[in-house]
Amino acid sequence: MAAYILRRLLLIVPTLIGIMLINFTLTQFVPGGPIEQIVARVQGEGDVFRNIAGGGDAGMGGGGGMEEYAGARGLPPEFIEELEREFGFDKPPVERFLSMMWGYLRFDFGESWFRSISVVDLVIEKMPVSISLGLWSTLLAYIISIPLGIRKAVRDGSGFDTWTSSVIIVGYAIPGFLFAVMLMVLFAGGSYWQIFPLRGLTSDNWETLSLWGKVTDYLWHITLPVIASTIASFATLTLLTKNSFLDEINKQYVMTARAKGLTQRRVLYGHVFRNAMLIVIAGFPAMFLGVFFGASILIETIFSLDGLGRLGFEAAVQRDYPVIFGTLYVFGLMGLLVGILSDLTYVLVDPRIDFEKRAG
Repeated sequence: MAAYILRRLLLIVPTLIGIMLINFTLTQFVPGGPIEQIVARVQGEGDVFRNIAGGGDAGMGGGGGMEEYAGARGLPPEFIEELEREFGFDKPPVERFLSMMWGYLRFDFGESWFRSISVVDLVIEKMPVSISLGLWSTLLAYIISIPLGIRKAVRDGSGFDTWTSSVIIVGYAIPGFLFAVMLMVLFAGGSYWQIFPLRGLTSDNWETLSLWGKVTDYLWHITLPVIASTIASFATLTLLTKNSFLDEINKQYVMTARAKGLTQRRVLYGHVFRNAMLIVIAGFPAMFLGVFFGASILIETIFSLDGLGRLGFEAAVQRDYPVIFGTLYVFGLMGLLVGILSDLTYVLVDPRIDFEKRAG
């Protein structure tokens, strides 16, 4: 198992390089680079994209003179050249990519071009919000979905299974952001009850609260965002758990265990649970990363939470490439490490699984 883990860890490096190379290459063709953004700000232009000459070079394309920036008319050429040197666009793309990756391998992500703060400090500042949202949502989904899915599998075809399936289908059909808006309208003072706060993760007087007051204030603020981000994953995980247990319940070893006189509970949790939970565990990394990196963008925006999802969106709009590539590198690294953690969890749940023999 140690050799398998070592191989997986070594594969992280070329995988990350491949991810970064693809995204770096794609940015060469995206219009409206950081220089165009600054030119638009200097000239007071509202829409930078109408200032770009047809097919002009993207921000990461490098080099070029004043003629590449149609919106730069009237600005001194020295100003444009200084911007290119400051952002490193006077160097070839290959050189800039190698320099960027050398820094990333040493966890040197540089500084944000538009925030005057290092990317590491920026990510550390925003990460607690996204971690809170991702962990609570994943934990809530597993706490509810696994017992519910097991009960639906045991009572398959019953009235309980039918009406809970209807609720799950409705929950799955409603997008997370729409459900978030509904929660705000109903419980955040929109049109009915003002039970929960409308925005933010803590109150303005959070620093003056007692320890218990801080805990309750935090839970008070995080309730609606967590519920909104959990709804889709809850539905998917419940159906996954049910189908996994149904598949195992109908196998021969379960019939044999019942024929030996074992109780339903002993059969279910002593034999079926370990095998059925493997596929559920396999979905954990995708669920956590989906909530942490994907759904958090809309949820953080709706509830005005200053997390990584919102940071990535704003960086993409501003073409803040150090933030974009820095967060992409961190997210990719975390995703690969969570994948290894998922394999280790497989072995803990079922020691019969041996990745070392499969790799051989």
